[in-house]
Amino acid sequence: MKSDILTEKHRLGIGGVAIGTAFENITDEKAQEILQIAWDSGVRYYDTSPWYGLTKSERRFGDFLKNQDRDDFIFSTKVGRLFQQVPESEVPPTMWKKPLNYDFFHDYTSYGVQKSIEDSLERTGLSHIDIVYIHDLSEDQVGDRYPYFLKQARNGAFKILSELRSQGVIKAWGMGVNKIEPILDCIESADPDICLSATQYSILEHEDAVDRLLPVVRKAGVKLVSGAGYNSGYIAGRERYNYKDVIPKGMHEKRARMTAIAEKYNISLIDAALHFVLAADEFSSIIPGASQPEQVKDNMNALQTNIPAEFWKELKNEGLIYEKAQVPG
Repeated sequence: MKSDILTEKHRLGIGGVAIGTAFENITDEKAQEILQIAWDSGVRYYDTSPWYGLTKSERRFGDFLKNQDRDDFIFSTKVGRLFQQVPESEVPPTMWKKPLNYDFFHDYTSYGVQKSIEDSLERTGLSHIDIVYIHDLSEDQVGDRYPYFLKQARNGAFKILSELRSQGVIKAWGMGVNKIEPILDCIESADPDICLSATQYSILEHEDAVDRLLPVVRKAGVKLVSGAGYNSGYIAGRERYNYKDVIPKGMHEKRARMTAIAEKYNISLIDAALHFVLAADEFSSIIPGASQPEQVKDNMNALQTNIPAEFWKELKNEGLIYEKAQVPG
């Protein structure tokens, strides 16, 4: 049975990548300040993963959320890696600026999923997890081992998560990936409720998702959550794109043209990017991260901003957004 777990009040959430020290070494105090601002601004959907900061982000979310009424928010985390504490000299090189002293390995078996959930509950101090995403089961993360791990998940993760949902242990599950194919593969062989699609659908880049992903999830009754809806900060002016330093050819020009049109209508590209994602019927929520409290406030302000219909019309006329893409209004 499909569960529409994310409602109107969860349309803007917060993701845990930045709080896991992806881009800078955020202190515990600053992480708590960011989460407090999010809460005070009305954010009630919190998403993280044990991968972020090698368990650091998950612990930080738990430190904050365990003091809130558990019925007042939705919490999601991820499975697919198991972690063990190691000496500092044995911490593997990762994207995290200041991770905790852990090593990890991928595990999409039934045991691995149950162990990961148990570990997450212990780290966060929360009574339960609402949504569980199967994390990074995609070629960009596991390379040529993808068929092996997909088979492992089909026999393990997919089945046990459906069982845990039936038992009421979790409310919903799905994929949490940076590519389209794993979501399609999961829907083909299992019954997910909601998938976190990162880097695949933004105002700058969405054609492939419109053509291949959205029709399939719509037919299956699966909802989507947008991760990296700002292309990991590129839309906000950062010189990184989808967590990498390599900017796709032509993207500078595209961003500059969109920004100029947005300014003409007295809005920011962040305002437009947020509303673009949420205009698609398939998306229940967008969960931008934050490394500064001001970014949380900017996101909430963007949610309240009215975007003129003429803005969307101009973008389509200029060929800057795909003619088949849904826009607000």
